[in-house]
Amino acid sequence: MKVIGISPHRRNFLRKAASAAPAVALLAGAGVGVAASVGPVEAYRPSYFNESEWTTLKALVERLIPANADGPSALEAGVHEFIDRQMNTPYAYGKLWFMQAPFVPSSPEFGYQFHMAPREMYRSALAGLNQATQHKLGKLFSALDAAQQDAIIGELEKGTLAIGEVPPATFFGQLLQNTREGYFSDPVHGGNKDMAAWKMINFPGARGDYMDWVEQYGKHYPLPPASIA
Repeated sequence: MKVIGISPHRRNFLRKAASAAPAVALLAGAGVGVAASVGPVEAYRPSYFNESEWTTLKALVERLIPANADGPSALEAGVHEFIDRQMNTPYAYGKLWFMQAPFVPSSPEFGYQFHMAPREMYRSALAGLNQATQHKLGKLFSALDAAQQDAIIGELEKGTLAIGEVPPATFFGQLLQNTREGYFSDPVHGGNKDMAAWKMINFPGARGDYMDWVEQYGKHYPLPPASIA
């Protein structure tokens, strides 16, 4: 798999995410629709990430899903806000899983297996990433140009860039999952601003009843999506 979010692979990524990402409970398989427009990124003050972590996180998610004709970027969609909010939930504290040793390598089908809870993983990995890029290229990740950032993300995905205690591929997988979740989540959770991602894939959202349209394949759903809020 190539690094998602780079323009030639974006449409394929969004289609796959919309049909094969079980963590995003509100997704449905649908064709890519007309690109939705969103306003400027609103200022949001993180409650978990410090300034350095926040800057690095924003740079990462923006390269995973940059803006193009298909739809908004991760930043425009509020993915960074979604992830920050998640860091203060039981999920990020690891309270949804049994988090005691032994921790052994296992198949992804067995779920989360790393000894750090997600919020700890982010804190360690973001600092380790900046140390790695500073050593390798003389700059923090956010200061690199787009091509350099894409190359670094590719190394994370392949597991070839040492970033400290967190295995790089493990961090990449966590970041990719949370980016997808934030991009397609209900806006009540901080991501998917203006429901732009739902509009892009013509997803009805949390409407009470749209059964009449379920089997009308190839037809554009005429109503705007609805949030649970």
